[in-house]
Amino acid sequence: MDFTQILGYLGALIIGIVLGLIGGGGSVLTVPILVYLLSINPVVATAYSLFVVGVSSLLGALQNIRKGLVDFKTAIVFAIPAFVAVYLTRRFLIPAIPDYLFKVGNFTVTRDIGIMIFFAILMMLASYSMIRGKGKNRDEGNAETKFNYPMIVLEGVVVGVITGIVGAGGGFLIIPALVILAKLPMKKAVATSLLIIAIKSLIGFIGDVETMEIDWLFLLSFTAFSLLGILIGVWLNKYIEGGKLKKSFGWLVLIMGLYILIKEIFL
Repeated sequence: MDFTQILGYLGALIIGIVLGLIGGGGSVLTVPILVYLLSINPVVATAYSLFVVGVSSLLGALQNIRKGLVDFKTAIVFAIPAFVAVYLTRRFLIPAIPDYLFKVGNFTVTRDIGIMIFFAILMMLASYSMIRGKGKNRDEGNAETKFNYPMIVLEGVVVGVITGIVGAGGGFLIIPALVILAKLPMKKAVATSLLIIAIKSLIGFIGDVETMEIDWLFLLSFTAFSLLGILIGVWLNKYIEGGKLKKSFGWLVLIMGLYILIKEIFL
């Protein structure tokens, strides 16, 4: 194992620690770590990311279910269009994207470059959400859940397609949707989003199993480091305030997003 591989597995540990500390956001690091440290093809990296994100989110979701924080009705309403969209995206849309998309002068935009640019834009949007903070925290824990069904279905489809393309969880899109469209209090929205992310990520990954060869030994070992990181992060959460870390991590994600954009376009 060379130095970059060691860094890659260390990155997996950091992904988990971030997820354990702040409850989300760490998944946006998965694809850059797989692509730039472990030299994995971007399309394969997004597939592996779906598995890592799905398993990690499932661990968090199970903890929240034990605490009674997951709203199953909302999860089902949101997750069905999301997992249908992510599965179809991974099974049919990604394989259908041509290797060469278009040219701008002497610069050729390939499928791999296009995916990484799109991912960088998503990272910057996610960083804005982290830096800005949650806004008003809804605490109406006993409020009746109300559904704006058409908008929830539409949001689920959009999140599913985005997740399918870049392999990230999309929590920064799901949580506001659950608060605004389903009128969930913030704690329940965060907990419920983890279950939605787990379901749609793992179902999306099934679409990849059918179309590409998976290095299971590597994927399971990488995921194991991430899960170990989550346990460390949950333990550290007792001593470190996650809210303050979230803004700092948001700036890191913004810098990484800009780096990916510059690297793919100019370097």
